[in-house]
Amino acid sequence: MHRLEQFIYGILTSPQKKKMVLLLTFLAFLGSVLMFPTNIVLAKMLPGKSTNTFSIYVDLPNGSSFDENQKVNQCVVSLLQKEKEVRNIEVFSGMGSPLDYAGLVKGSGFKMGEHLSEIVVNLSDLHERDERSYSMVHRLRPLIQKACEPLVERTSIKMVEQPAGPPTLSALVIELYGEDEQSLRGLSKELKSILEHTPDLVDVDILNDDIYTKYTLILDTQKVMHSNVAIDALHSLLYLSFEGAAVAHKNSDMSPAQVPIFVVLSEGSKKIAQLSREHLEAKLASVMIPNHMGTLIPLNTLVRVEETQSTPTIMSKNLQKMVTIVAEADLVSQVYPLLDARSAIKEKLKERYEIRSSHLFDLELKDKRSGEVFQLVWDGEMKVTMDTFRDLGGAFIAALVLIFLLMVVYYKSFAISGVILLGSFLSIIGVIVGHWVMDVLVQGTFFLTATSLIGFISLMGISSRNSLLLIDFSMTLMHKGMEKKRSIAIAVATRAKPIFLTALAIILASTLLATDPVFGGLGVALIFGTIAAVIVSLIVVPVLMDDTKAVH
Repeated sequence: MHRLEQFIYGILTSPQKKKMVLLLTFLAFLGSVLMFPTNIVLAKMLPGKSTNTFSIYVDLPNGSSFDENQKVNQCVVSLLQKEKEVRNIEVFSGMGSPLDYAGLVKGSGFKMGEHLSEIVVNLSDLHERDERSYSMVHRLRPLIQKACEPLVERTSIKMVEQPAGPPTLSALVIELYGEDEQSLRGLSKELKSILEHTPDLVDVDILNDDIYTKYTLILDTQKVMHSNVAIDALHSLLYLSFEGAAVAHKNSDMSPAQVPIFVVLSEGSKKIAQLSREHLEAKLASVMIPNHMGTLIPLNTLVRVEETQSTPTIMSKNLQKMVTIVAEADLVSQVYPLLDARSAIKEKLKERYEIRSSHLFDLELKDKRSGEVFQLVWDGEMKVTMDTFRDLGGAFIAALVLIFLLMVVYYKSFAISGVILLGSFLSIIGVIVGHWVMDVLVQGTFFLTATSLIGFISLMGISSRNSLLLIDFSMTLMHKGMEKKRSIAIAVATRAKPIFLTALAIILASTLLATDPVFGGLGVALIFGTIAAVIVSLIVVPVLMDDTKAVH
């Protein structure tokens, strides 16, 4: 340790070397911080989590038939069956799958209708395959969408992974509020188009009911009465012609109630070539019903077809009409596509709308012609990310303030407390640089996550402890009459071994954390942040101590 003592003493006795240490420290801090705006280090709430399952949501336009739904499902399943890592596939037609972690928020339990399906894909065990689940989803998404979405116009196929953190409706969610439903629908389509053309955004969709044409069969009661046809029999025949009906019951010793015998027409008899008034009337003309005298009467003489528009569900939140647009971020943080999409919205809609920022990233759009006002609110995983980073940032500031106040009480000096605080804060250099190193070494993007910030906050105490050891020991030597620079150098050389051993214990204990898919950021922050904290404690803090008049 004598060499270390001489090294530190040489720096302290040379004004040029002290300036060089401070300059290099400042440049390292500035360079590490600039890694964020330059996108060298990317931030994300939590990284992707490789699991043994993922889901595929198949959403056809409202009013689509079960056969169209099955056609798309079969297309998706046929592509999945070619994957050797797929163990089995479960298809839930016309309904959502049993609730899982992701489906709790995405509303799987409320899905019902012939135009909806969920496909659950179960993979081989994580340790038995080389490809991670989110990489497989990234690879399969364009293949499935390109092959299967064109089968039925306006079909939306979304790939849904199990979230690593709190489940959200989607990575990126736009809640669009307004007064007029038609205006909301029109603006939502424009926003969807902008999101579709934003890089790194996939699975863009509008979560509202389509307005489509439907046909209602209306009984002509006058003609039914004159034809002597029983209305109950007419209703039963109509159901049998299109859906099927229970025509009788069977008693069974195995069942406490009667078992209905359900009759369904063959696929060819039940189907119509095209959903139109002409085809429906032709179908009704081909079906005969006997009256009380045994005369066969075609249904088209008793039933008329009326064309109507569907009634969509009106979505609202906080007593305001709302349309929701969702999108997923493809292996990237959702914050950066959000910023790109927000800029594109302001650029492309500025001619028709007066746009101003409201809360954080939210926007207010006022139609220049009608004066109608729309509120655009960002939600989803992005909001969770911003809230988490805000809360952790607040916790970090609180930790800095508390450490500073404790040091002021202990040393009765703002200068010494400032040295300790600055030495602790500079460990952020190691945290950021460590994430950049891991991003270069590992496959895929290594994000700075919420767990990384937790690791940085926990480093504050470790870094402060190192500085306290040096300051207390050097002040003890100075009180015994030793010269200031020499006492600081001796303190560094004496306390270096326990500081190194403590740092080594932290690094070794954090090695396993660094390999975890979720808590990897915490492990990397502790490892590289500790290395930076040791360097700062043994080199930068002594220089700051020497320039502090309070240390005597």
